[in-house]
Amino acid sequence: MAQIVLQSNNINKRFNDPVTVEVLKNISFSINKGEFVSITGKSGCGKSTLLYILSTMDTDYQGDLWIDRDLMRGKSEAQLARIRNEKIGFVFQFHYLLNEFSVLKNVMLPGLKLKKYSEAEVEHRALERLKMLGIETLALKSANQLSGGEKQRVAIARALINDPIIIMGDEPTGNLDNKNSDVVFDIFKELCDEYQQTLLIVTHDQSFAARTHRTIEMADGRIITA
Repeated sequence: MAQIVLQSNNINKRFNDPVTVEVLKNISFSINKGEFVSITGKSGCGKSTLLYILSTMDTDYQGDLWIDRDLMRGKSEAQLARIRNEKIGFVFQFHYLLNEFSVLKNVMLPGLKLKKYSEAEVEHRALERLKMLGIETLALKSANQLSGGEKQRVAIARALINDPIIIMGDEPTGNLDNKNSDVVFDIFKELCDEYQQTLLIVTHDQSFAARTHRTIEMADGRIITA
C-alpha cells in the first residue's frame, strides 16, 4: 500500500489588505512516497502561496496539513522549524548559497543545524551527496566561483543532506537555460527512480511539468486538475 508523505484537506487562505481576497480555496490532495509531482498555473493562481503553506513557512490558513502522517496544526514555531529542517528539502529559483563558504560547507549547513550527526559525519554525508550529483570536484570551491547550473546542483545536494521525506521546489529551473534545466530535471528524476525521493515542484515550465509523474494544475486559487 502506498505511503502518503503529504496530505492537505480543505486548505483555504485569505489576504485582508484592505479587502478580503480568497487566495486558496478548498485545496485537498495527497502525495505518495516516491512520487514526482509538479504544480502549474498562471502567475497569481496561488501556487507559490500553497507551497509556502505546505512547507509550514506560512501558518495563517484554514484546513489541515499532514506531513509524514503528522498533523501540523497546533505546533509551535520551534516544532515546525525542526520539521522543515529534518523532513523537507528546499530548492528555490535563487539558490541562496553563502558566497563566503565553500561548496562543501554550504551543503553541510542544514546538517549542522539539525545536530543529528557529528560534524565529521555531516561532512561525510555532504561529500556523498555531491558525489551522487557528480559535482564532488567542486567541494572546496567558493560558491561564487560556480556557474548558475553548478550552483543549483549544489542547492539540490544541500536539500538532500538530512534525508528529507520530500523535496519542495519553487521554480528551481526558472533562472536556468534549457540545457541546465534538463540537467536539473534529470537529477530529480534519478532521485525519484533510484532513491524513491518524493518531489513537489512549482513550475511555469510546461515541458518540465509534462515529464513528471503527475501535474496539479491550479487556476484562481483552486485545483482544476490533480
